[in-house]
Formats: sequence, structure tokens, C-alpha cells
Amino acid sequence: MCTIFDGLKLAAAIAFFASGAALADPVAFDLAGPTLDVEVTRGAVTLPISQVPELATGDRVWLKAALSDGEAVHYLMVVAFLRGSTAPPPASWFSRCDTWTGSCSKEGVRLTVPPEAREVLVFLAPQTGGDFKTLVNAVRGRPGVFVRTSQDLNQAAAEHLRLQSYLKEIRRLGDSDPVRLKEAAPLLSRSLAIRVDAQCLEKPPTLQAACLMQGRNALIMADGAGESVTQVLTSGPASDLAMEAGNTPQLKSGYYGPFIGSLLDIARLFDSFHTAKYQYIPALAVPRGRELALTLNAPPSFHDPKSVLVAALPAVEDPQFPELHAVDAQQVYCIRKEPLVLAIEGAPLMFAGSFAHHLTLRVPGPGATHIDLPATPDPAQGGLVIDTSALSNVVLGERVRGSLQGSWGFASYSGPGFNFVDTRAQSWTLAPGEEEALVVGREDTVHLVSGSPHCVSDLKLANSDGRELKVDWKLTKTEQVEARLPLENASAGAVTLLISQYGSAQPQRLTLHTYAEAGHLDAFVVHSGDDRGVLRGSRLDEVAGLVLNGIDFRPETLSSIQGKDELMLVAREAPGTALILKSGDGAKARVTLKDGRTLNVRATLEEARPRVTLIGKSLALSLPASIRLGDSDELPQDAQLTFALHAQSPSSFTRDDSIEVATLDDATATQLTLSNGSLTLQDAKIAVARLDPAKAFGPSTFGPLRFRIVSHGVAGDWQQLAKLVRLPQLQALSCPESGDQPCQLSGTNLFLLESVSADAHFGAWAAVPDGFTGSILPVPRPEKGELYVKLRDDPGVVSVAAIEAPLVHPGPEGRQVGSGRKDPQVNPVALGSGSTAPAEQPGAAVASGVPAGATGINPAPAIIAAPAPENPSPPEPRKTPPSPAVGPGNSARST
Repeated sequence: MCTIFDGLKLAAAIAFFASGAALADPVAFDLAGPTLDVEVTRGAVTLPISQVPELATGDRVWLKAALSDGEAVHYLMVVAFLRGSTAPPPASWFSRCDTWTGSCSKEGVRLTVPPEAREVLVFLAPQTGGDFKTLVNAVRGRPGVFVRTSQDLNQAAAEHLRLQSYLKEIRRLGDSDPVRLKEAAPLLSRSLAIRVDAQCLEKPPTLQAACLMQGRNALIMADGAGESVTQVLTSGPASDLAMEAGNTPQLKSGYYGPFIGSLLDIARLFDSFHTAKYQYIPALAVPRGRELALTLNAPPSFHDPKSVLVAALPAVEDPQFPELHAVDAQQVYCIRKEPLVLAIEGAPLMFAGSFAHHLTLRVPGPGATHIDLPATPDPAQGGLVIDTSALSNVVLGERVRGSLQGSWGFASYSGPGFNFVDTRAQSWTLAPGEEEALVVGREDTVHLVSGSPHCVSDLKLANSDGRELKVDWKLTKTEQVEARLPLENASAGAVTLLISQYGSAQPQRLTLHTYAEAGHLDAFVVHSGDDRGVLRGSRLDEVAGLVLNGIDFRPETLSSIQGKDELMLVAREAPGTALILKSGDGAKARVTLKDGRTLNVRATLEEARPRVTLIGKSLALSLPASIRLGDSDELPQDAQLTFALHAQSPSSFTRDDSIEVATLDDATATQLTLSNGSLTLQDAKIAVARLDPAKAFGPSTFGPLRFRIVSHGVAGDWQQLAKLVRLPQLQALSCPESGDQPCQLSGTNLFLLESVSADAHFGAWAAVPDGFTGSILPVPRPEKGELYVKLRDDPGVVSVAAIEAPLVHPGPEGRQVGSGRKDPQVNPVALGSGSTAPAEQPGAAVASGVPAGATGINPAPAIIAAPAPENPSPPEPRKTPPSPAVGPGNSARST
């Protein structure tokens, strides 16, 4: 008995031999077919088919085939209602329409959706004797196949609609405004759930459009409501069938061929119905108003076997409202902004089609009234464009909240809410501490504060001579306006900032005072024995250097706190004994400005800070490592780091001293002390510290660690300690005997890997997707017996997976055969412990929702390997080389 899976395999094989293994793209749905006129009436409301996402019991459907009068072939149109995979529809659910004669050719056919119906299919078949009865018997004999076909066609049509909307916008922008493509492409991606290659946006504007339309097979992403057809057919059991169908280049592209054409070539359920008289070919229905334009992926045949076109109408189901939501639920919009675009996502079909119609933004008006503002989805702008012309003579509240209203098909739809403010005159001031921070001769940044800055539309700076200069500005998260004032050529004195707001004809004026030069240099402070100090004052960006007691200091980093500058200066050579100042003594340092001028500033030498020297460190692993790290500075999170310190200043440790270890951003830190047992004195000059990163920092801390000594409440300088990295636990590597298929790496926490390569130079590598939660990862086949990895926590270092790669040798006819393996599919390779990880199905690798094949093996494309055999033979135990001289039972390395 022929099954659906048999049909899948047969269709894939036919597609392979028909197209040829060397073709880059199988046939896609780009052939124009017949057109159907369709309208649906529910109650007293009639909608064109483009506005009907689903049907309901009792709906009255009108269909008419829009065929030309001179059509050489007479098409029989059969409309069939289906109810379930195991319930054949009654004969009364089939309607015949002779499109070339009678009332059907002039008026079409009117049908009512019967109770219990779930799917609707439309067949267009060339007229032959017994054609109607043949179609009815085929559907009633195998209803499940046609139910599945209807579902697949509807899903594919929805994805096709999204893809065509994306391509249409890219072409439009490429022809009219190529420069805007870089801004619009990410918004199109978010709105339509379409992948955008970021590298395309780095090309010249005239080349971006063509690049963004390449690789259509991998553009479709899940729309938020369910998996795409691509994902369904490339994960789980269906992926096994795709793998078995053939090893064509199309099937190695990560998504197994062009978007719709390849999917339906591989998964076409109609092959089991292929007879000497009829063959069924799918037709995607593209709605335009009341028209359904049918597109085909193969030309129809009018000789035996004749082609029967199969198209699907919307399913009979409850309304499936879009999962629409605001990109930022806390964002506040100015209701007077032109254009006003509300950033939304989660509803690709709202942007791609007309299922959502009569959309409005409802805002409260004066009194108890409300105002409906027309809303139009615009994928290129990333949201709903609101027509605010109705508000021209209306005064709203200071802060209002509006909501999206409209229709989804026949059903009323209420969408998310949005926060708005209205334009009004308000008081503007500079942020505290910035009143005297404006200095002419450079671009300066200030922050404007008001009750509500969201309606600012433009800023200009008016000089004393009346010239108006453009000001770059942005709205900060703290609801301040950050303005970059062009004061490079300004004169000291008063300037006026013109603040324009949406809906207001006249800008507000804010008078600011600028200064010719910084007020003064406050002081230079350096600790005894340090090689750096801090200069405090204003306009320190003009400082070129400082000399104190013959030691030359050069600028390092400049910061500004509440209008005051602080400049870190570093000695070009270690101070040594040149600084003869005593603690608390004052002296004069000479500051050199960039324009050549020199100024004197008071210098103060503070008490020496404690200093220690790192003289050694080693680490001990809690478990045998499955990765050999490529950098001795890397510290596995589950290891214990032991490091020794030599006291420098003072020359001995006290029992109150502690060692502070922290990340670079000081987000996490820990204290190592004698009292908590993490610090031990060898003698008065040597201290040994022990750090357990997992206990001290938790599982989400990584990156460079630094340490410093704290003595009597005074902290020393930070020093580099190690780079904290989190390691996955690699369990086994399984490689198919076929040399052109990748291996499968199993383990836990594989998301901690950034990429995997077959060679140390990463010539053929696989990227690990963000958020990967699977336990099996497709990886390149090791070239010389070793697999190389880069960790997410330190991607600049290449490490080696401590696993044994399979030994392969040329077999008959050039095939690579696993050494000593009898199983024809997979050679599992275990870790040095000698245990073999349980075999898992390939689908497990994408349990998190990451599409199979998306690991990005380069240059060879990724393919999910065939399943492992049920009872693989265990590999020979790995021989472990003698360990270095460490304590019994410990795994350690010294750096």
C-alpha cells in the first residue's frame, strides 16, 4: 500500500532526476495559471477573497473561473468541501461547474459552507468523459491526503505572500531610493519575518537590492503563529525523508531548495495518485482584491496524463487573530508627529496581505468622545502609519493612550495599546552641572530637560550674527534630549537654541552661554609609586602632556562628571625614585596644551597604594576536560584557580589584607581573605589565594578577571588575572561513512560553543546558532583526527576538542570507510572515558526551534546526518597519556 511517506520519497527522487544534480534552483512557482473570482458573504457583509483569512460554517462563497472566451481547453471546475483525514466527504459536498457553457460560464457557482466542513479545494480539470466522477472518487478514497494538501497549500500561499511583499518593496526602493535600503531592510525583515543578509547592506547602495533578493530559499522565517513549511519539512521525521531523497546541491543549502518550489517538489503528496489519465499539480492562490491568481510550478499537460490543477481556499476555522504587539511597549509617541509610525511586530500577514482591513488608531477626544485615525501597515517603515489630519483642530490631553481597532476578515479586531503625548509649550533647561560646560572651539554635548521631550522635531543653533546651524540630537532613555552643539566656529557669549515641536508653528527659544576657554586646571593627583595620575579641571581635551619632577605624563582617558573633566595621565617611564615628594607635599606640574601653550597646576602626592606581584598560578579541574584550551590565560568556570602573590608595598602581608577579584565592569566581585579560608600566607611575603569561579560568580559570569589587594581599606591597582570561560561537556562524535556528510557532535551546553572547525585555521567551519539548546550539533568532519572549537566567551582563541575522531580510509570505488566498523551508517566516537553517548535522532539538534542545517558550515553546506544505529559497537577505550606531576586524583595544569 502506497503511503504518504512513499509519496514523499518518490516525489523527491523525481524532482532530483528531472532537474539534475547540477542545477542551482529547482522549478519554483512562477508560471501564471488561471484566475478565479471569489467573494464570501457572511450575514449581510460581502468581502473579496483577499480580505478573508478563514471561512465559517454558513458562509456563502461565490466562485467564477475568469477564462477567456477563446480558451482552447474546456476546464471542469470542481469545488470540494473536506471534513477530516479519516472522514470521506459525502457526494453532496462536491459541486460541478462547466466553465465553458451554461450558467457557470456566465454567473459562476454559489455554494454554502456545510456544517463540519474544515477545508475547501478547487479542482480545474480538462473536460473528459467521467472526469467529475474520477475526481470525486479520488478525494473520497483518500481524504487525508487532500486535507493535508489543503493545509500545505494554504500555509505555502501565506509564505509566498510574505516573500512577494518583501521582494516588491526591495525592488521599489532599489529603483526609487537605493540609499534608503540600508534603513528599510531591517524593518522589512522585522515586519515580514524575512531574513536579511547584513553583508548586503555593506555593499554600495546600487548593489544592495540585487543582493537582498538572492537566496530566496532561505528567506522565510516563522511568523510567530507557527512553523513555516520550510521548517516543518526540514526538521523531525520529514528531514530524514529529505535526506534519503538524494544528495543534490539543492538539498544541501540549509533549507533544502527554493522556498516553495523545492518544498512541494519534495513533499508532493499527489504522486501516489499519478495515473495514466490524470496527474495532480498544485497551484498557489495569490489574492488580489476578489481575484485569486493561480501560480504553478510546472506547465499543465493536456495529453494523457492530463493535469488537474488543485488550489485551496481558506480553511474553515475560528478566527486566528495575529499575535501583534508593540516593539517597545513602554515607548511614548508624539501624537502630532508627521509621519506617525507605530513600531509593531508579530503579524507578517498584516503587512503582506489585506486580511486586516479598516484599521484605525482610537484615541480619546474632548469630553467622552473618541477619534479614529486611519492606520495603514507599511513594512518598509516597520509599523502602522497613522493619518493624524483629523487632529488639526483638536486639543487632546497631555498624555493619552490609544488602541488599534479594525477587522480581521469578518471578525472585529482589537490590537495593542500605545502611549501618546500632545505638543504643548513647556520650560526647557540644561541638565544640572552643564550650565557652564559650553566651550567654544569644539562640538559640545548638552542635555535638555523638560516635562515631555517626545514631540521635538528639530533643533537649530542661532549665533549672535543671526546664522542658524543644524544641531544633531537624539532622545535618550532618561527622557532627555541629547544635543551636539556645533561651536567650532562660534564666539564666546550668548547663543540661542531653537526647539521646534510637531504641530507647533513657532519654535521655543532657549538662551545658552558659551565660554572662550576652560575655567582653570584644578589639580594633578598621583599616588606615591604609581605610574599614573588624575588631572582635574575643565577643557582637558586640549591637554597634550604634563611634566612633574622630570617625569613625562601623557593623556590616556578623558571623562566628564557633572560638567567637570578628569583626565588620566600615564608616565612614559616608571616613576622609580624620581618622584621625591612626600605624602601630602605640594608641588607645581607643568601642563602643555595642544596649541603649544604651557600652564602650571598644583600637584599632590598621595599615600602609596598597596602593591603585589603575581608570581604563579595553576588550576585544577573538577571533571576531566572535554576541551583542550588554546590559551593558558583561560580559566574554566568549573575549575579552581590557585595563584601566588608577592608583597611589594608594603613588603609584607597583614592578617587584615584581602584580595578582591572582579570582572572588568565590576558587575560581579568576590573577596579572598584569611578568615574565609580562600587566602593562605606561606610567610609574611608570599600569599596563596584560591578562587572557585562557579561558587564566587555563578553560571552567567565570563570574560576577563582582574585582581587587586586591599590593605587597611586602601585598594591597589587592578591587575589581569585570567579569562573566565564556560565550557560545554562534549560527549561523543559520530561520523557517517559517507565522506560528503558532516559528523554529529553530542554533548550538553553546546550553546557555549561559538563555532566548530575541521582544521585549526577554520577553513571549513560551522557556526553554532544563538540560543542553541539541542544536544546534537552537525559539525565538519575532522581532517587530521582533531576537531577545533571557538568558545563564545573567548572567540578569538582556537581550542581543541578532547575527543577521538574516527579513522577513515579509502574503500571500494573511492568511498571512505570507517576503520573496523561494520555498521553502514554512523561511527560513534566516544570521549577518553571510554563511554559512548546514546544515539539521538537528528531532530534533537533543533529541539529549541533552530532550523536544522542553520549551523552555517563553510564552505561546505551543512546537512543533518542520518540517524545513528540502534546498537552501535563501543569504540576502543582512549589511551590517556601520563599526567603531569599533580596531586593524586587531580586534573591540573600550571600556567
